[in-house]
Amino acid sequence: MQRVIFNEDHHAFRASAKEYCDRSLVPRMEQFLEEKTIDRAAWLEAGKQGFLGLDVPEEYGGSSVGDYRFNQVFAEEVSKVSASLSSCFGIHYDCAAPYFVDLGTEEQKQRWLPKFCSGEYVAAIGMTEPSGGSDLAALKTTAKRADGGWVLNGSKTFITNGDMADLVIVAARTDPSKGAKGITLFVVEEGMEGFARGRKLDKVGQTESGTSELFFEDLFIADDNVLGELDRGFIHMMERLAQERIGAAVSNIAHATQILDETIEYVKQRKAFGQSVGSFQYNKFLIAELVTKVEVTQAYVDNGVVAHDEDRLSAVDAAKTKWWSAHVQNEVLDACVQLHGGYGYMNEYRVARAWRDARVTKIWAGSNEIMKELIGRDLGL
Repeated sequence: MQRVIFNEDHHAFRASAKEYCDRSLVPRMEQFLEEKTIDRAAWLEAGKQGFLGLDVPEEYGGSSVGDYRFNQVFAEEVSKVSASLSSCFGIHYDCAAPYFVDLGTEEQKQRWLPKFCSGEYVAAIGMTEPSGGSDLAALKTTAKRADGGWVLNGSKTFITNGDMADLVIVAARTDPSKGAKGITLFVVEEGMEGFARGRKLDKVGQTESGTSELFFEDLFIADDNVLGELDRGFIHMMERLAQERIGAAVSNIAHATQILDETIEYVKQRKAFGQSVGSFQYNKFLIAELVTKVEVTQAYVDNGVVAHDEDRLSAVDAAKTKWWSAHVQNEVLDACVQLHGGYGYMNEYRVARAWRDARVTKIWAGSNEIMKELIGRDLGL
């Protein structure tokens, strides 16, 4: 079914994004997998092509396109290459950017955003803690007042881009007596004394993303590195979760669609019992169902993107797109592995890697169970 939300500018941008992926990402996937990270050269090239500053005003080095569909297009093209790469770039240009642009002071924007857009700085967001998971209000990392700033102590885990981030937006508790209303955001910079990275985490999937633990021990942060309003960090995070979740939905369905397309070509060629595997009635019906489900989900996500672009996507509707797209993605990729037979379980096949990579999407950006809880509450249940 033809998608109708894009115009000629979006199509031209997609061609540029695909060219970048084909030139700078695809040939180097084995390197990224081996090193468990995306090297700086790929980031610098993305910055040079203007992909990292889509939400950043021109005076700070971005393009300020003011149209979320461009974010969507870039995410889709990168997701076709790897769900892992899409998560790394997405955290930077789609999740972190609004924090800096919306909450940063003029001095902070001048200091950080030009290199953020060029790829010289890579950003991460430090919310999740070892004991917290989706419960952002239960943070244990603390920031205590000191002369001219704050002293930060605590740790974060499962941090995408954590292995190489130059800027980390860290949520810390500044007033324990206020609960969720006593959290503040800070920007921790590479090289600060007391900032340490743990090992690259050994994940089931998304091998090429540099996911790490982060540690803060008596780390002094000047007042100049407070991001947003004091004690309003939880509200700042909640206000920006809708974009994170619609962005996750965009990547989820693009990833599933690409692997399903590749699987359809595979079952056309693969022979068994004298005929193509795809011609067996069960497989034919299964694929018909998967294609329909993917297209229905794509239409739903596209509608969410348009709503977000028009500033009318609610937190609840964003939660719906996030959990449903993750559910469909995993259902589709599990079927794709089955359709490949034994080869689907081999790491050399993209479908096997994609299957592993997708599993986390039902957990991160708020688990699917949390998404359903939000939806249920909205229904008065």
